[in-house]
Amino acid sequence: MTAPIPRDMPDLPAVPGMPAFLRSPVPARAVVAPVRHPMAAVYRVLVVLTAAAAVTIEVLLSSPIRALSHFSIQSTILLAMVLLLSARRAWTARRPLPSSVTGAALLYTTITALVYHLLLANAASPFPLTGAAANPTGWHAVTTHLLNTVIPAAALADWLLLTAPGRLHLRQAASWLLYPLAYLLFSFTRGELIPPGTGGRYLYPFLDVDLHGYKNVLGNALLLGLSFYALAILLIALDHARPNPIRHRGKTGFRLKPPVG
Repeated sequence: MTAPIPRDMPDLPAVPGMPAFLRSPVPARAVVAPVRHPMAAVYRVLVVLTAAAAVTIEVLLSSPIRALSHFSIQSTILLAMVLLLSARRAWTARRPLPSSVTGAALLYTTITALVYHLLLANAASPFPLTGAAANPTGWHAVTTHLLNTVIPAAALADWLLLTAPGRLHLRQAASWLLYPLAYLLFSFTRGELIPPGTGGRYLYPFLDVDLHGYKNVLGNALLLGLSFYALAILLIALDHARPNPIRHRGKTGFRLKPPVG
């Protein structure tokens, strides 16, 4: 005959030295099969080829150093590099590039388009282009249109139609402004190295120290920097509000059949 089990059992002390189980998250690629996006890859390659042609023509038509000193040229080269890597990943079904990289390229090409159309090509703005730059002809007109309108529009279309939403983050906005700040320092350094009175000493009217002085140029740069930061926040907000254009149903391997009878 067995002894009765007492109702109040004391809690047993924890066994010392027992290792705690560590979390082992399963990567998404182990559950969801990678998906190739050949149409996105082809589209990005076409944009890269267009950007490369525009930059090459612009470099051949003018001094290479002067052409490569433009913010529009530099941002287009960066965008082409990012899109080329993104095209390869889309073609081989690999994970997309980090959003900090793709978001920066998107912001810079959007800045290129907005600055050109709102400040440089707008006769009502306080900093319009003058001379031949205001009315380009021939191949200069073609490259100007490609660099400041077509390619930024193509980059926005790629972001809106071919990428998943919600990947940009607010913490990235401040770091994206490091390049515009570096370009401002580059513009000042370049202007100091070129003799005064030389044409094209400063490439943009709002950065022309000879006309406005350092105090006013720094004020212009501050206003532009705040505008760029607001633009970055706007892109991030739109990225979280827009629908998912590439949503697809993954195959689970199970198929439901209608009931028998």
